[in-house]
Amino acid sequence: MALLLIPPLMWAGNAVVGRLMQDVVPPVTLNFLRWALAFVLLLPLAAWVLRPGSVLWSHWRRFALLGLLGVGLYNALQYLALQTSSPINVTLVAASTPVWMLLLGHFFYAVRISRRAVLGALLSLAGVAVVLSRGEFSQLQALRLVPGDALMLLASLIWAWYSWLLVRPRPGSEPAAIRADWAAFLLAQILLGLAWASLMTAGEWLTLPALPAGASHIDWGWPLAAAVLFVAVGPSLLAYRCWGAGVARVGPTVAGFFANLTPLFAALLSAVLLGEPPRWHHALGFVLIVGGIWVSSRRS
Repeated sequence: MALLLIPPLMWAGNAVVGRLMQDVVPPVTLNFLRWALAFVLLLPLAAWVLRPGSVLWSHWRRFALLGLLGVGLYNALQYLALQTSSPINVTLVAASTPVWMLLLGHFFYAVRISRRAVLGALLSLAGVAVVLSRGEFSQLQALRLVPGDALMLLASLIWAWYSWLLVRPRPGSEPAAIRADWAAFLLAQILLGLAWASLMTAGEWLTLPALPAGASHIDWGWPLAAAVLFVAVGPSLLAYRCWGAGVARVGPTVAGFFANLTPLFAALLSAVLLGEPPRWHHALGFVLIVGGIWVSSRRS
């Protein structure tokens, strides 16, 4: 389960960078640049999967769907959500992922929802609420839904669906040769995901005048270069590799609870980067979130 600690740490960093880049690069374009660089970095490890005779091409529908969900949509929606929603709203909505995991597993994969899973979900969500409200629950009552919240809700549902597809492929839809090679498996998704991302980026630039002020241009320079390098290596390659391996070992339902560590790590990163020391609510939130993970994942 240690593998599942790395993705939320990387995703927390991704949220911070996405917020910092808000006035530097349009959100969907940032997503495209991220995966384009990740594609280049993966080529030396798995270029064989792109050859004309590769089994990828006879199973392209499977990887086109995974690429649409995991590469084309999820992070583009997250970056878009940060344009109109506050970080606390976006993170709270993203914390609904374990609930979507449970519901999708129950209705589409005949997975029973246990009392232990329900209790774990409630504990983890309580921990997220403590961290994000800084122990002042009146902040939660003051939340107001905006378009970004709806976008993040859709992104959370998409990520839950993507995670189930990783462990429950249709028989014969996924070649064993690609699945056995993590770099090839991810590169196949990125290749077809970039096709979706490029279409979305083209659509973004056609509608740039409708975006918030400051989002209709790209400020080329070292801050953008550093940001793209980080999101391509950390939240993309490293996080996706660890998430895929972790989901394969413990299942998407349990893995979903680890995603709730993201706001906790985001709070800690903010403490380090902004010079704000951790407080009591960070400790309490950590106990509740980890308690939820432990309750949901321990065997009967």
